[in-house]
Amino acid sequence: MAREKKRRSGRRSPLAAAALIGAGLMITGGVYAGASAAFAASEPTTATSQVSVEEGEKLFQANCATCHGMALQGTENGPSLYGVGELAVEFQVATGRMPLQMQGPQAPQKEPQFTQEQIEAMAAWVQSVAPGPTYPEASVLDGEGDVAHGAELFRINCAMCHNVAGAGGALTEGKYAPPLTSTSALHMYAAMVTGPQNMPVFGDMNLSLQDKRDIISALLFQQQEVQVGGFTLGSLGPVSEGLFIWIFGIGALVAITVWITAKSN
Repeated sequence: MAREKKRRSGRRSPLAAAALIGAGLMITGGVYAGASAAFAASEPTTATSQVSVEEGEKLFQANCATCHGMALQGTENGPSLYGVGELAVEFQVATGRMPLQMQGPQAPQKEPQFTQEQIEAMAAWVQSVAPGPTYPEASVLDGEGDVAHGAELFRINCAMCHNVAGAGGALTEGKYAPPLTSTSALHMYAAMVTGPQNMPVFGDMNLSLQDKRDIISALLFQQQEVQVGGFTLGSLGPVSEGLFIWIFGIGALVAITVWITAKSN
């Protein structure tokens, strides 16, 4: 009897065995899930990039190939995109200039027709086929450059078209330099690097990367500047203010003089 009790006391309960199996399965599942997550985290860029490029190719062929060609070679209705790079595509499509609504002296800025994800997908496909200027480092767009130096560079290189206050201005043959009062830092950089519309390309030999950062910082500072009120008169300073005084001030004096003379007579 003593031996039988000893044997019974030494046996494991069925519940204990089930609990042990369940714990083993949970540990195995946890290890597998952790390994899968680590593997997925180590290779996200390639998969995502591949999907974006494929989607971008489809979007380009459906919306842009009519003018620019299936292989970016260009047609009678649109230029070749060889070498323009993803930055030019992002700028043109994100600002609504492309797809072009109608032929004219200049492509106007309007609401974009695609989401930002679709725009970046098309840009990624163009970059994979015909590489060109690409996105800058985040530090170039942070607005922390030398504002005073950037303002000086802007006055020397850009103000003759965009106005010293970045308010834009008219050019020849119905063309114009757009205002920069709400332009994003990325699109400022893209314009300098890709030279859209009538704008020249400012390579690193003309303006270094730090120079571009300083110009962007100056324009961002100007966008955030507190307005003191009153009419800006194009922010042209003494030119527009003197013209205003000459037309309205002198005009008012002449009108008062005529009125006094007529009254005395």
